[in-house]
Amino acid sequence: MAHALRMAGLGRHMHPSAWVRFLFGPASRGDYSAPVVHRHDEFELASEAELAGFEVETDAQGHHYAVRREDLPKEQV
Repeated sequence: MAHALRMAGLGRHMHPSAWVRFLFGPASRGDYSAPVVHRHDEFELASEAELAGFEVETDAQGHHYAVRREDLPKEQV
């Protein structure tokens, strides 16, 4: 470990993500081909209820953003 810390001292100008990788190791990534598992538990139902109050809008440049339905004019709801 001391050797690794000395080597890290030589590279003080490392990118912040390189420091994170040095400290915590590489990111563990799951199986990309595995399907997403939906548990339909209380947490997921609460998330769906909370997200139901938002509408996705797109501006002239093509950026997407969420707007609360209660903040939209009545004719857009």
